[in-house]
Amino acid sequence: MDNPSAQKPSTQQPSRRLTGPAALAGVAAAAVVLSVAELTGAFFTARATPVIALGSTFIDFTPPWMKDFAVTAFGTNDKAALFVGMGVTILVLACVLGVVAYRKWLLGVAGVLLMGAVIVACVVTRAGVKPLDAIPSLIGTVAGLAVLRLLVTRLWRMREWPEVASDLGAEEPDRPATSRRAFFTTTGLTAVSAAAAATGGRLLSAARSNVAQAREALKLPAPVKAAAAVPAGVQSRAPGVTPWLTPNKDFYRIDTALSVPEINAQDWELRVHGLVEQEVRLSFQDLLDARLIESHVSLTCVSNPVGGNLAGNAKWLGMPIRDVLKMARPRDGADMVLSTSVDGFSASTPLEVLQDGRDAMLAIGMNGEALPLEHGYPVRMVVPGLYGFVSATKWVVDLEVTRFADNKAYWTQRGWSERGPIKTMARVEVPKSFARVAAGRMAIGGTAWAQTRGITKVEVQIDNGPWTEAVLSAEASVATWRQWSFDWDATPGPHYIKARATDGTGELQTEKRADPVPDGASGWQSVMVTVE
Repeated sequence: MDNPSAQKPSTQQPSRRLTGPAALAGVAAAAVVLSVAELTGAFFTARATPVIALGSTFIDFTPPWMKDFAVTAFGTNDKAALFVGMGVTILVLACVLGVVAYRKWLLGVAGVLLMGAVIVACVVTRAGVKPLDAIPSLIGTVAGLAVLRLLVTRLWRMREWPEVASDLGAEEPDRPATSRRAFFTTTGLTAVSAAAAATGGRLLSAARSNVAQAREALKLPAPVKAAAAVPAGVQSRAPGVTPWLTPNKDFYRIDTALSVPEINAQDWELRVHGLVEQEVRLSFQDLLDARLIESHVSLTCVSNPVGGNLAGNAKWLGMPIRDVLKMARPRDGADMVLSTSVDGFSASTPLEVLQDGRDAMLAIGMNGEALPLEHGYPVRMVVPGLYGFVSATKWVVDLEVTRFADNKAYWTQRGWSERGPIKTMARVEVPKSFARVAAGRMAIGGTAWAQTRGITKVEVQIDNGPWTEAVLSAEASVATWRQWSFDWDATPGPHYIKARATDGTGELQTEKRADPVPDGASGWQSVMVTVE
């Protein structure tokens, strides 16, 4: 060829100007992996999709301090924060793999296959997942590898035939039909296709699932023991205090399930076994036919910080767990029931707590309707007086009567306590911390709880003044929280408001500060306000 400018340049060294597009190729390939797996996963277990499997595995290996930080920093948005963190991590890894594949293809392939193997391992180790559920991840990995090869090949051609003015005049077949514009067009089409596949997978999963419709159609039976009538005056007189009865949509949700399990009530079964005289298996119809009870119970998360909002009060309908245990007849020496969720979470509950008169139940209803999917439909445990991590197992499918010495639950294995009695706590809700309020008469208010013991007194302190008793709202039961109010003549300037409670045994809430790990936070809440 006479024109030297038309000769192919040396390909011994990768062109640095294509590093960015190579990283983009890796991102596009990763998007294909996840979206194709999402689409094919619609025909498999929901927990078989790579994102859910990776996130769930990460949660399983999360140390207590990190879990506590996530809940403290993000509250009920902890799962959204996890997904964002995962997205950033996947993005970075995809960029690296794209660049590696562009420079050393076989090394890039090895990296992709390694990631695929990690994803498959995460999938097949999830509770309730079958080996065949790894198929979506395998298909997604193969599709992603094919797309990466397609895009990297285009980059290699661009490296061999730089788009300079003289090169653009070369005629076929000397210059391959490739260009930067063609690469970005292909990448864009890949991204759009990936988004469409992911959306289609979600829509298909929703269309194939009839659990939500079945829940809405479920008619709950009447209890043989209805909840006691709620007395007048349970709501605090201070405007702005949280409702005494928490609506389902506002009830806090803290659990380890990234994907809400969808269980067909007709297929649900509870196995009761272990140190029992008689193994028991219950269907959902057995629960509907049982002697159900109804009770108002406040639940609290062990991760709730001092003054936090990870607590709620609802009316629950269910079968007393003590009735279930009577059928199984626990053996001498048993002291714990290990409850397990369909997604593998487990909780250790003292046996005596499930057999006394506190109305621990297998709940099927919440505030007059079937349990919401995210709160455990079709069946969950509700145990008054214990933090949720040792009692409130959602989507429960297994009760093993055992001993604390022989078995450890999900969070106990990660450094949390075996038993979790709820600590006495008073919360200032009005005014909010750092609020600016007008001088003059104003109402301070909040909520206090000491489930199974009740609240007999709440005291308020302004700055370093004397502790003054607040006005308690009516008490519905010792299993629910109790609200309070306090009238204050606010004077201009900064002020600190503290609150403390006394439980039904006469014990004053401890001033000693403690973090949630390992058995719940403690201390007096202090709220700073500025009066103008």
